[in-house]
Amino acid sequence: MKAEPAHQLRLLDLQETDTERDRLNRLLRALPEEEQLRQCEARLTELRDQLAVTETELRDLDREQRKVERDIDQVRARAERNTQRMESGQISSPRELESLQAEIELLARRQSELEDIALELMERREEADKRRADLDRKVTEAVEERDDAENRRSEAVLRIKDELDSATQRRSRIVKELPEDLLNLYERLREQYAGIGAAALRYGRCEGCKLQLSAAELREMRLAPPEEVTRCENCRRILVRVADSGL
Repeated sequence: MKAEPAHQLRLLDLQETDTERDRLNRLLRALPEEEQLRQCEARLTELRDQLAVTETELRDLDREQRKVERDIDQVRARAERNTQRMESGQISSPRELESLQAEIELLARRQSELEDIALELMERREEADKRRADLDRKVTEAVEERDDAENRRSEAVLRIKDELDSATQRRSRIVKELPEDLLNLYERLREQYAGIGAAALRYGRCEGCKLQLSAAELREMRLAPPEEVTRCENCRRILVRVADSGL
């Protein structure tokens, strides 16, 4: 295949542009900002789950507290009624008085137990309340961090897409300058060889596979007409002769 030396050199510009486009596309698929955003979202989800558990605990404690307070009121009311009966002088039977006194003592012990439970519930609720306040603060901070990470991700995506658009426009301009057969060969080789279809020959080395050409290969390259499209014998990519090829 033959192509003007200027077209062959322009092919290197196309390769450089395509390499840059490939790099930008890889970056879009694996943005550091994307990973940071995922970490922020995971942290926020974890904190919200903890907050939901704590709020459920608080509701349960409130329900237990109300029940204990009702029980205390009932025990206290019964004890007061029994005390009033004893003090009224209406009960003359010693046995009935003894039974009533025993019940009053039992109710007093029960009230004391319930009040201890109520105190414990109150302390547990205060602790849970502190945890909720702490989690509320952490959730607020995590939301701000998530929003910041989302903004950084969006800015990074926009920046990369702008660069990608510029590279794509540059590619379109270069493609219009190249002969169809040279472009088709380049595209085919680029697909076959990891995105690199053309490479420069610099100081006797192929920039595509990074291997040094033999003396015989260099002599053949030196003797080939400038318009001859040459290929690297090692990687089979288009090998473009440049000013510092070392020929």
